[in-house]
Amino acid sequence: MKSLVLVFCLAQLCGCHSALLPPDMVPRVLNCDDPESEQAALVAVDYINKNLIRGYKHTLNQIDKVEVWPRRPMGEVFEIEIDTLETTCHALDPTPVANCSVRQLRDHAVEGDCDFHVLKQDGQFSVLSAKCDSSPDSKEDVLKVCAGCPLLVQFNDTKVVHAVEAALAAFNSRTDGSYFQLVEVSRAQRATPSAFSTYVEFAVAATDCIAKEVTDPAKCNLLEEKQYGFCKGTVTENAGEAVAVTCTLFQTQPQPDNTNAPTPVAASAGPMPPPANLPAASAPALVEAVPQPALPENRAHHDLRHTFTGVTSVESASGEMSYVGKAPKFVQPSMAVSSVPAFRPCPGRVRHFKI
Repeated sequence: MKSLVLVFCLAQLCGCHSALLPPDMVPRVLNCDDPESEQAALVAVDYINKNLIRGYKHTLNQIDKVEVWPRRPMGEVFEIEIDTLETTCHALDPTPVANCSVRQLRDHAVEGDCDFHVLKQDGQFSVLSAKCDSSPDSKEDVLKVCAGCPLLVQFNDTKVVHAVEAALAAFNSRTDGSYFQLVEVSRAQRATPSAFSTYVEFAVAATDCIAKEVTDPAKCNLLEEKQYGFCKGTVTENAGEAVAVTCTLFQTQPQPDNTNAPTPVAASAGPMPPPANLPAASAPALVEAVPQPALPENRAHHDLRHTFTGVTSVESASGEMSYVGKAPKFVQPSMAVSSVPAFRPCPGRVRHFKI
């Protein structure tokens, strides 16, 4: 008797699931290089770049997978996996990503790997959820391309810290305008096997102090309309020290009180103070206006994994979303499940190069 009751309950449960998930619910087949797939992917990349406040903008490289699921009461959800490549435009640079150069293999390229759910409703695309990480090309692969290519170095490397301090000091010493403070170290490289030159890229912000009049940088405050810049510097040690630096200043950017824009790290003649939530060895680093998880002190690039902290959106309960990624298919008696074609033209084309 107990067995019969159990079978009856299971039958009822399956019947309920069948009502919630129609047996014909299967993803719509879509080519990874279909214009609709690319449109969803470009919306995803735009979402990445709009949420970046550290590191570099990314551009689409390849669409790996697309599944399109129905959504109640209307619309469709694109479950899409994409590969991106880091560009040479900093996150604070207003240049459209379409005009940014992709970082090449010989410059130690960085690849992003992202999973998105993108809603299409009334012909408009919007991001429901996002998850990304990124990683640089292996040192071995870089050296295969160019035996003398400079390799990424950890941001807390003592030579990197010194190179950033020296380059920023050199820039401030020759400007007649505002005194600039460090926002973040964005990239650091050193040639192999030579360690005589350290190349750094870093973001800066203008303060209300005049560069040639500063005596105590700690008393300098950010301008109300933020002005950021991006600097590239090289410190060469060879019978003395030579410092070369160039900085590009961006247009001023009015900021609301609740902005996620980064706050500069106070510069000083000695070692730069780290953020309160990081160990001292990781200085210099980014301080943000909103709480963020502590970043690994031995990082050598800005991982996209930290991009969406606190901003990933989700479907509201009122959305009544019927799509379930990789949903189980419940079969009613005498009704067959629609089959999905085995051939799926994915992944799509590579727009730049694979690493």
